[in-house]
Amino acid sequence: MINVYFIHHSSFAVEFADKVLIFDYFGKDRVTDIPFTGELPEFPTDKRLYFFASHKHKDHFDMDILKPMNREAPVHYILSKDTKMSPNFMKKHGLDPEDLKSKIKYVNPWDNPEVDDMKIHCFRSTDAGVAFYVETNGKTIYHAGDLNWWKWEGAGDLVNGKVARDYQREVKWMEEKIINYAFVVLDPRLKQHMFLGMDHFMKHVMSDHVFPMHMWQDWDAIRRFKSRTANKAYTDRVVDITMENQLFEFPEE
Repeated sequence: MINVYFIHHSSFAVEFADKVLIFDYFGKDRVTDIPFTGELPEFPTDKRLYFFASHKHKDHFDMDILKPMNREAPVHYILSKDTKMSPNFMKKHGLDPEDLKSKIKYVNPWDNPEVDDMKIHCFRSTDAGVAFYVETNGKTIYHAGDLNWWKWEGAGDLVNGKVARDYQREVKWMEEKIINYAFVVLDPRLKQHMFLGMDHFMKHVMSDHVFPMHMWQDWDAIRRFKSRTANKAYTDRVVDITMENQLFEFPEE
């Protein structure tokens, strides 16, 4: 069984038999104006943990993930380079830079690192940092971070047009791939433009299970997105998230 945990906001964990991939986790008290309640599950200590952080925004990265953990198996970090901190800053916040040096892999857009048995591709975000495409355990995972078709009222045609082109360019790379688990932005703050990124992704990428994220606890955004089309082949792939700390189970085959 493969377990996918929606923790909160854009934070997900994908648990395999031998490892757990944790994306964009932050403690629930990091964003003070939103009452997030998600908790990181307690995973077996003999499973390797891999923390991914797409960029340094406080709703995507928490330096506390770098604190020592009492585990049998190793903990590794794949972090966007903009999260990098100086050794002195780390020490000031109770972190050991020497110990972490071998555990952290900093990445830039379009990097293709291999970490243990994982093959990773990093996309350039249309906001900050990177998005991740990961191949491991015979499965593929995409986490968008803040890679989205952002169209903000008042931003102007020049800015919004560049974001649209940049987003379409990054998604084009995925068009010939099958993604098993995709975590894709659906942000209600964009109002009438909130569906652009998800629509484009669904029309151009074959993904078995698409998890909307970055919804700021507006779960009804999923219903509103699905109500826009009667195409079941399209909507049935979108997972209904109804609360934080939600578990989804999938057979390995």
